Amino acid sequence: MGIEKEAEIWYAMRATYRREPDAMRLLKKENLGCFIPMQYKICIKKGKKVRVLVPVVHNLLFVHARPSDVQRVKSQVTYLQYITDTRSGQKIIVPDSQMQRFIAVSGTYDDHLLYFQPDELNLSKGTKVRITGGEFEGQEGIFLKVKGARDRRVVIEIQGVIAVAMATIHPDLIEVIG
Repeated sequence: MGIEKEAEIWYAMRATYRREPDAMRLLKKENLGCFIPMQYKICIKKGKKVRVLVPVVHNLLFVHARPSDVQRVKSQVTYLQYITDTRSGQKIIVPDSQMQRFIAVSGTYDDHLLYFQPDELNLSKGTKVRITGGEFEGQEGIFLKVKGARDRRVVIEIQGVIAVAMATIHPDLIEVIG
C-alpha cells in the first residue's frame, strides 16, 4: 500500500508513567495530530491555591496520524502504546466524527464537565439527543442520569476509553434523535 493512500486516523494511546506531555511534544515535533483531555484542578503550590490545567486521565492521549507515522514514532519511544479492546485485542481506532464531538466538548476545559470510565455508565439506559442551541449546538450524545450530578446530562463517549458528561443543558435546547 502506497504511503499517499494511507488515511490519517485517531488512535487511543497510552503514554506510560505520566509522560503524556513528553509524548505530545514529540508528536507535535513530528507534525502529528494529538489531543489530551485536560481539566482545571486547584492545587496548593508554595502555600497558595492555584488553578492548573492537568490531564483528565493520566497516560491517555489520542493521536491523529497515518498508521505508518504512528508506527515510526512508536518505534523511537517505548512509553507510547496502543490501547486495545479487551474483547477483540484490536487497537482502538476512534471514528473522526466521534473524536470531533469529544474534542468540541472536552476542549472547552469547562469546570462543569464530568469524566467517566466506560464501565461507570450504562449508556443503553439513555436517549440519543442533539443539542439545538448554546455553546454545544449541533453536538450529539446520550442523555442520561450520571453519578455526581443531580440532573440528567448529555454524554459523549469514546467507545471503550472515556466518556464526558456536559454541564447541565436546558431541556429546551435538546432534541431527541432516532
